[in-house]
This record gives sequence, C-alpha cells and structure tokens, in this order.
Amino acid sequence: MTEMLWAVVLLVVGFVLLIKGADFFVEGSSSVAKMLKVPSIIIGLTIVAMGTSLPECSVSVTASLAGNNSLAISNVVGSNIFNLLVVCGVCAIITPLAVHEDTRKRDFPVSIVCAILLLAAGWLEMSISRVEGIGFIVCFAIFLVVMIRSALKARAAGIEVAVEGEDAKILPVWKSLLFIILGGVAIKYGGDFVVDSASDIAAAFGMSQTLIGLTICAIGTSLPELVTSIVAARKNEVDMAVGNVIGSNIFNILLVLGVGSAISPIAFITENAIDLVFLIFISILCWIFSCSRKEIRRGEGIFMVALYIVYWVYICVR
Repeated sequence: MTEMLWAVVLLVVGFVLLIKGADFFVEGSSSVAKMLKVPSIIIGLTIVAMGTSLPECSVSVTASLAGNNSLAISNVVGSNIFNLLVVCGVCAIITPLAVHEDTRKRDFPVSIVCAILLLAAGWLEMSISRVEGIGFIVCFAIFLVVMIRSALKARAAGIEVAVEGEDAKILPVWKSLLFIILGGVAIKYGGDFVVDSASDIAAAFGMSQTLIGLTICAIGTSLPELVTSIVAARKNEVDMAVGNVIGSNIFNILLVLGVGSAISPIAFITENAIDLVFLIFISILCWIFSCSRKEIRRGEGIFMVALYIVYWVYICVR
C-alpha cells in the first residue's frame, strides 16, 4: 500500500515537472528562434523535438545497457502513434494547426519513410541489429544536417517568426538558455517519474510488458510532446507544435531506436509489425489532412483523438 501511494505521489510530481518544463522549454526556444531569425518550425523540428524525446531516449538507452530492451519498439511506436493522433489532434481542437510547406513536402514524407524502414528492418530478421541501428543513426545525422542548412538558409533570407502580443518579446540570451536547460531537465526527470511510477502501478495490475510499452510507457514518454505542443499552440506557435510532433517521431525511430539497437539488438515481434502498419496508415492520413487545406482543422482533430481511443481499446483487448 505504501509503495502504491509513493508511486502515485511520483506520478503527480512527474506531471508538474512536465508541464512547467514544457512551458520553460517553449518560451526559451521560441525566444532563440526570434533572436536568430530562424522559423519556429525549424526550432520545433530540432531543439524542441529532441528535448521532448528525452524520456523515450532515456528509457531505450537504459534498457539496452541493462540488456532488457523488449519495451523499446513498442514504446517508440506507441509514442509516435500518440504524438500523431492525440498531440496533433488535441492541438487542432484548440486551434487549427497550419502546416508549414516544408513539413508537408519534406518532413511528413521523411517520417513515413522512417516507419517503413523500421518495419522492413524488423520484419527481415525479426530484430533490429547493431548494423541497422548504426544505419538509423547515420540517417538521423543526415536529417539533422538538412535541418541546419534549412535554418541557415531561412536566416540568410531574413525570414522572421511572426508572433503576436506579449509573446513576441525576446528574452535575454542567458535567460533563454536557462529556460531551455531547466525545461529540458524538468522534462527528462518528469518523464522518468511518470513512466516509472505508472509502470509500477500497471505491473501491479498484471499488465504485459508489450501492453505497458504501448500504453503507459508510450503515453508517459509522450507527455512532453503533448504538453509542449499544447503550450506552443496556445502561444500561437503552431509551426513549433507540428514541427515538434513530426521531429519527435523521426527522432524516436532514427536516433532512439538507432542508439538502443546499436548498444544491444532489439527483438521484433508480430504485434510490432501490426502497430507499425497502423502508424504508417495514420501518418499518411495526417499528411493528407495537412495537404488538403494546408492545415489540420478542429473536426479532423476530433476524428484523430477518437481514432486513438479505438486503437487503445484494440491493443488492450487483443
């Protein structure tokens, strides 16, 4: 009883750290974007995406070092599904999500290709080998270089971030960096607290490891993306909200699973293939939504959240 109470306390503390950490992270990152005259979409796809994916990275690397990374794929795939359907869906319900042209033409297709590559790599030998993991890391490095070049090109062209009201103020450099660092640390430890305590609670009720990975761990490690994107959407940083989700999904597959499998090969099971097919399907669906009117609207957001609920029920009963 005492252990369960302690787990609940850690869960609450984790939520508080995630919420405040995300707020600081968005504030500092958007200030840096304005200061460097870099579009929010680039900041969202790089700094914010990597920062909010710290929990997934922490879970994967820690598990790989311990030689027990069976949760890695289900955690990443579950997180990516949650990011697309719930994070984008909830943000679209709050405010229509305008999708940047680069995101529609480059980043969405890259995220879809990443999911297809993971499915192909896993299905070939029913595992993600060290060589494949290194290949994922190399692909991520290439993607990061493209993002940096895009940021430099945008800055050279004088593209500025358009933000209205009081949020348009630029924080001092030291304060922006402090907000990013403190926000990142709070997100990391908040994610750890939420995942550890939620997993303990779930295990006490007899849930399987795969189910824990797809539900509790996936939702827990995706809370930073959810909170950060909601905060960004409320601050009218819609480019950062979408960029955060797509960047995190690419980061999760290429770097998180890449590093994890490079340390220790990751087992791949049939359920992983089914979930990856669903991830590819919803990625294409969200891409179509974003291309049809150049934004994801409230009705589509409601549909996406409803689709996640149906999927969640399916994985719980299968």
